[in-house]
Amino acid sequence: MYVIDSFAWIEYFVGSKAGELVKEYVESGDSITPTIVIAELSAKYARLKQDFAPKLRFIVLKSRTLVLDEDTAALAGSISAERKSKVDRWGLADSIILATARLQKANVVTGDQHFSDLKEIIMIK
Repeated sequence: MYVIDSFAWIEYFVGSKAGELVKEYVESGDSITPTIVIAELSAKYARLKQDFAPKLRFIVLKSRTLVLDEDTAALAGSISAERKSKVDRWGLADSIILATARLQKANVVTGDQHFSDLKEIIMIK
């Protein structure tokens, strides 16, 4: 199982070298996208004045989307408190993504350096 974060989806959609690495995880049939990632991507494409709808349809088609439930939110809060003391600019969205991965027993596919010291990460570059 693979949680695809915002960084990974962006690279996938632009077709970068890192995006080529993400492709195998997206197309594995075992990918998960937390809804916080959808919110981050929607905001990014809105800032760029680009239509996010086709990308959203693709995400929903290629991965299982998971909503933020109570267990994930509670774990994300604990993760946030711990990680903010260690990692500069660690965000709540990062905590939700990591909590989703831990609860799903999955790895996070990312290129975000905030995650670089964690064991459940597949770092793409």
